[in-house]
Amino acid sequence: MEKTQWKVEGMTCSNCALTIHQYLEKKGLQNVKVNAIGGDVSFDLNDTTSTDQIAKGIEKLGYQVVHEGIAVTRSKPFLSTHLHRFLFTLPFTLVLMLHMIPGLHILWLMNPWVQLGLALPVYIVGMLYFGRSAINSLRNGVPNMNVLIALGATAAFVYSLAGHIMGPGEEYLFYETAATIITLVFLGNHLEDTSVASTQKALKDLAKTQKVMANMIAFDDQHKEIVFPVESSQLRSGDLLLIKTGEQVPADCKIFWGEAEINEAIITGESIPVFKKAKDALIGGSVVENGTIKAQVTAAGNDTVLANIMQLVKQAQGEKPPVQKMADRISAIFVPVVIGIALVTLGVNWIILNDFTDALMRSIAVLVIACPCAMGLATPAAIAVGLGRGARSGILFRNASSLELFKDIKQVVFDKTGTITTGKFSIEQFDSGSMNEADFKSLVYSLEKYSNHPLAKSIAAQWKTNNVIRWKKIEEIKGRGMRAEDKEGNIYQAGSYVGALQHTKEEHHQLYVLKNEELVGWVDLKDEIRIESQTIINYLKSKNIKTILLSGDRNEKTRKIANELGIDEVIAEKTPQQKLDIITDLSARAPTVMVGDGINDAPALARATVGISMSDASHVAMQSSQVVLMNNGLKNLPTALGLGKHTYITIKQNLFWAFSYNIIAIPVAALGFLTPTFGALVMALSDVVLAINSGRLFVKKVV
Repeated sequence: MEKTQWKVEGMTCSNCALTIHQYLEKKGLQNVKVNAIGGDVSFDLNDTTSTDQIAKGIEKLGYQVVHEGIAVTRSKPFLSTHLHRFLFTLPFTLVLMLHMIPGLHILWLMNPWVQLGLALPVYIVGMLYFGRSAINSLRNGVPNMNVLIALGATAAFVYSLAGHIMGPGEEYLFYETAATIITLVFLGNHLEDTSVASTQKALKDLAKTQKVMANMIAFDDQHKEIVFPVESSQLRSGDLLLIKTGEQVPADCKIFWGEAEINEAIITGESIPVFKKAKDALIGGSVVENGTIKAQVTAAGNDTVLANIMQLVKQAQGEKPPVQKMADRISAIFVPVVIGIALVTLGVNWIILNDFTDALMRSIAVLVIACPCAMGLATPAAIAVGLGRGARSGILFRNASSLELFKDIKQVVFDKTGTITTGKFSIEQFDSGSMNEADFKSLVYSLEKYSNHPLAKSIAAQWKTNNVIRWKKIEEIKGRGMRAEDKEGNIYQAGSYVGALQHTKEEHHQLYVLKNEELVGWVDLKDEIRIESQTIINYLKSKNIKTILLSGDRNEKTRKIANELGIDEVIAEKTPQQKLDIITDLSARAPTVMVGDGINDAPALARATVGISMSDASHVAMQSSQVVLMNNGLKNLPTALGLGKHTYITIKQNLFWAFSYNIIAIPVAALGFLTPTFGALVMALSDVVLAINSGRLFVKKVV
């Protein structure tokens, strides 16, 4: 099936998202994800439905598909934004409100026909938006907030019109109430759009870096180099680029000439420039701080690292964490419940007060002050900020659930090689036996330079020499090491203890060197511990989080590193299957984070409560984990844990506000302590409170 990704405008809360989600599923589409905050919609297109049909259906629901590939003819309608509608309705409403000012008697404003003339344009504009949206949402079976607004404004307008035509006196005229409700809700929607859009700040900042001008290199018929500007969107893999100091790298590239200092903060969150030279990779969106380079494009457009990061974050925003499920269930029945409460309010107050007008005003107040959007936005707004800040800090959350799960973490399990250590090794000590030290180093280098094993590469890098032995024959034997024959017919071996077990009882060395089946020496290596590892372990201990080192390496070496760092528990010499069983058991006992980087860690990463991989991890490990730390960013682990915890705290604060607001506001309105006008104003500002509280995550200290 073809994966389709759109941007849809007009969604204001999770009810809107649910409306679109249900519509797409009714059309037989699969893997539907709708993000109310960012407006991102994705689904797998089937063979029986066209994108044109789907787009038109979404637009009939009251939303607008914005995508270059959609062949839907749309004209820019008059009053197409909430701000435009508010500015249009505001003058009519202000004039209508003048007759309510004490001591100000404007006779012509007391005329019912004048009031009708002022209220009618406002009502028409309001119903073209709220009424149409309400009808479409009811048709789809998911009533949204606009049903309440349309009912409240219509009740006030129709009652005023009936009182104007059939009833005596101005006590039946509430045209200003209808106009004020519509005007204030348009204002609230505009403020809400602006506030909620601010929760997408981090993604917007990333998006700005995707379209820049690039200096493309070409050659004329004389084979002379020509440099000309092109938009980055026009670049393709294989294109040649010239990038100078101060310029942004327009796409993922590989340097073929020159060297430079590169600021990769856009991806890694690390502002310190990184030195890059020929054959090094460049990430699109990074900035050349000093130097001039020529590079070849390796990935452009939607294939770049930055584009994939943005897509990952958008997909995660579309996911629903467990805490949102309750809010979604309540939001789905909220509007019918509020309508029921409004009808009860009307009936009870009419009986008690024996005044239909007051009873109607109270029921209208109930309709307009209720806010399902607050409950619908409580979780998505906080998730959007949390994921966005994570992306800017070099932390990628593959799903929103992992943010919530971090709050309960009791223990963190680390893989050793490549996670706690750098994956590089240094020579700790060696014994050359009766051989000259220089000859021994030359022999070992001449053997190990042909091996792909990490230990062999580390030895070859440190003992590199020009005095190289020319072998007649050399081969790498899996599980044993290197075997070579020189011109005189001598047989040399360099490998694990398996090849030397008949010649020594010492089995703790990393490399054994033999000549004609006789041991001539050995080499010990040690892992290089990451600089930040000690800080990370200390941080976890300060939070009373248990630390465990899980490795397939030998117990002695693993325990030595654990003791050096102060790690609580050591589990060594384990196979990938045993690692999986251990993580399964640990996660069953307490919420567990697993941090790893290799293919052998992939099953355990997938089984842990939260699996975290490094950005230089194997592809399988990254796909198995829920969180990816960019730029070998073990140092970002505390931020990831803290961001998850504080995002959940923000969600709880938002939900508390949303529920308490509605629980308090609706009875207050039903008892007559709030006018419809004031209710509309309070409702309009309720969502802004949530957006502001969510926005605090941008600057809040989380570690």
